[in-house]
Amino acid sequence: MNALTNNIGVANSNSPHQLPQTPASLEHLTEEAEKLFADLEELSRDIAGVSRPSYGEAETKAFELIEKFAENEGLITYRDSAANLVVTLEDISDDAEYILIGSHLDSVPQGGNYDGAAGVIAGLLCLVEMKRSGNTPEIPVKVIALRGEESAWFGACYLGSKALLGKLDEAEQDLLQRDDNRPLRDHMSDCGADVERIAKGELLIDTSKIRAFFELHIEQGPVMIARNLPVAAVTGIRGNIRHRKIKCIGEAGHSGAVPRWLRKDAVFATAELITRIDDHWTTILQHGGDLVATCGILSTDPQHHAMSRIPGEVTFSFEARSQYEHTLAAIEALLHSECATITHERRVNFEFDKPVKTSPAVLDQDLVDRINNACIAENLPVEAIPSGAGHDASLFANAGVSTGMIFVRNRNGSHNPEEEMDMDDFIRGLSVLYRTITEFNL
Repeated sequence: MNALTNNIGVANSNSPHQLPQTPASLEHLTEEAEKLFADLEELSRDIAGVSRPSYGEAETKAFELIEKFAENEGLITYRDSAANLVVTLEDISDDAEYILIGSHLDSVPQGGNYDGAAGVIAGLLCLVEMKRSGNTPEIPVKVIALRGEESAWFGACYLGSKALLGKLDEAEQDLLQRDDNRPLRDHMSDCGADVERIAKGELLIDTSKIRAFFELHIEQGPVMIARNLPVAAVTGIRGNIRHRKIKCIGEAGHSGAVPRWLRKDAVFATAELITRIDDHWTTILQHGGDLVATCGILSTDPQHHAMSRIPGEVTFSFEARSQYEHTLAAIEALLHSECATITHERRVNFEFDKPVKTSPAVLDQDLVDRINNACIAENLPVEAIPSGAGHDASLFANAGVSTGMIFVRNRNGSHNPEEEMDMDDFIRGLSVLYRTITEFNL
């Protein structure tokens, strides 16, 4: 049994941990943390929650906020060739190994303020603590704020990481932004990215020099709340397959004049497809598999739909996530198989866009152990859990970089305005991260 499946069982046990009573060792940075989060929220506030579009104006303003704070603390900042923001304590030579701490600053539309930003701010405050205390680690540390982690804006995720690692393919560069319909490559160019090198698939970072990559992130599910875990090491990250737009094409008609046996109803066909996929999902889970699936977008044509009209077209998205490549391949095959059956039975057609795929990632067990040891030193309970949501860390792990993740508990889920992280928990996570990187050579 691997670490991922083993820890799923642990995370579902029934005895909650007792809350630690000892204050976190970096609680003196609470005021700085609170102000950074408040300033981020202020610059990106929406009708509800916050909106920081990938490679957009609000994301850029967030970068500028972090950059200004870093420079005021005497830290060094620059933008890399993918337009990501990098912060360091000191100049690091090109041939030196270093620890990289990273996460993202973009958000989903009307999302929460902590998703991604918590990791960037945690890394930044680690450097601030080193600068103020004079505690220079044996291995230099870089912090990176990555562009475009969220898929909501272009239909593909991890854009800044993929560009940096030479993994952003041509089809993704052509994806259109949901609000202005301009391609990703234009938005990247606006932000200063080297789109010519990215288009060639060049590796924009020497991964052999990254001794370890760490990402702190809020948990986006309910496990840590249920288990009373303020902080936890992450064992692995689900991969995914995504279709941004699938069309079911039938034939419009009068709702009262066309009998069932002659109908080509796109809504009923799509509903049947979703029901069949849900049945397969249930079967996979019953056999011990790992899978989640979502149709987050589903609509008829607003220019033509009406209560008394048989819908001739439905557009929907499809996303599946799993810790296992074979499960993702299986659910994709089942999706196409069921579409073929429904095409025959209901006399409709399905048109698919090109899928976007991300591989699952298993995180470095040595780094999991180091994070667990830091939790013990900070008087925190120890329990490693898997991540159901995707993260930039998975790209680095799958690029061969030793990768570790730290989760901080968070109420009310994520990708919504109700996201809620206690600042005490954030400081505990920050303290665990700081201890892990400063004791790295011990």
